[in-house]
Order: sequence, then structure tokens, then C-alpha cells
Amino acid sequence: MRVLLVEDEMGISRVLKRGLEEAGYVVDVAFDGAAGLELAETNNYAVILLDLMLPKMDGWSVCETLRKQRCKVPILMLTAKDTITDKIRGLDTGADDYLAKPFDFQELMARIRALLRRDKIHKVRVIRIGDLEIDTAQRRVIRAGVEIGLSHREYELLEALAAHESQVLSREAIQERVWMNEESYSNTVDVYIRLLRKKIDAAYPIKLIQTVHGVGYTLRLPEGESAN
Repeated sequence: MRVLLVEDEMGISRVLKRGLEEAGYVVDVAFDGAAGLELAETNNYAVILLDLMLPKMDGWSVCETLRKQRCKVPILMLTAKDTITDKIRGLDTGADDYLAKPFDFQELMARIRALLRRDKIHKVRVIRIGDLEIDTAQRRVIRAGVEIGLSHREYELLEALAAHESQVLSREAIQERVWMNEESYSNTVDVYIRLLRKKIDAAYPIKLIQTVHGVGYTLRLPEGESAN
């Protein structure tokens, strides 16, 4: 898979490029925002790693321009600016995730894997589990022909479970996928599972969200139930 790294600090870009290549990625590097934008516009990338403080064109502007051009490549912002305001601005311009410097390389790799999984889901477009349909492009959820309204976080949780149908996800794994590096309480996952069950399962005889005690949660048809 091909990665675009837009980073003007030579030392950081060299270390990241080497680490990514050792992990099996093909890496293109741009040292300013204008060059990064040009590469992003003319090549196909699996993910873009984008610094904010760049010469010629800052990362916010690069990200915003790509999103206006309907570029759907996952963008992970890398920056020393770690205030909440900067993070919100980055996400509002279209970034998918945000990682403050200095960071651990293994955390960066985990974030990239999470973004690639999410992007794969969106390319599938519609996930069907029993009578439940999840349109990942339009973020619509339908069960037995009835559309269900979900909050942003409820939808993210449902999509994470659906992307790993029949696999059991621990609370920690769910927090990584849904809340990422945001602060959350120890019972946050349990609270949102309860909220999701009320909307997805409560009105239907077949319960899709299942608890595996001592392990975590899974989304699947109960044994013996037909998908039709």
C-alpha cells in the first residue's frame, strides 16, 4: 500500500519513511504543503500523513482543499500543536484522526491500521447482518425496513462491531476504534452498548448485539437463526 507523508522536518520524515517502509508500505514524501497537495491530487494513496505547520501551504489548507475536491483518502494529522482548539480545527477541515508530537511509532501504526480498516468498510458501502443494513457511505441504518436514527457515537460503535461481524471485540479494542485518543470513562463502552441495544435490538425478537462475558461484545446472528 502507498502512503503519502507530508512533513517538513527532515529528521522526522526520514525516520517515519524508514519505519513505514520496514512495515511494508511504499512511501512518497513531500516537504511542503503545496508539493503534498500536488502529489495527493495526482496519485492514489491508502492514507495521508499530514503535518500542520508546513511551508507554502499549511496542513489545514491542504486537508480542506482535498476534501472540497471530494478526496476520500484517510488523513491523519501529525502535529506539535496539541491544543483542543487545534484538534477540533483539524477534524473540522476533514481529517480522520489527529496525533500530537512526540508520539510512539507503534501508536502511529495502530492509527494507520484503524484508518485503513475504516476505509475498507466504506468501500464495501453496505453491510448486511440478518435484517440489519448499514449504508456506510450515507451512514444510514435500517432494520427490517425501518430506518433507525443514531447519534454520531452510536453509529461509530455499530459500524465498528459490524466491521468485525461474529468477532468478539474487547472494551479496550472498541475504545481504540471508536474513541481513539479521546478521554472516556471506564464504563463508557458499556453505556453506549446499552443505548445502541435500545435502538437496534429492543423492538425485535432476534437480538444481534451479544455480550461475551469476561471478554467483550460482538454483532452477529444468534446460532440457528437464518440470515433471511
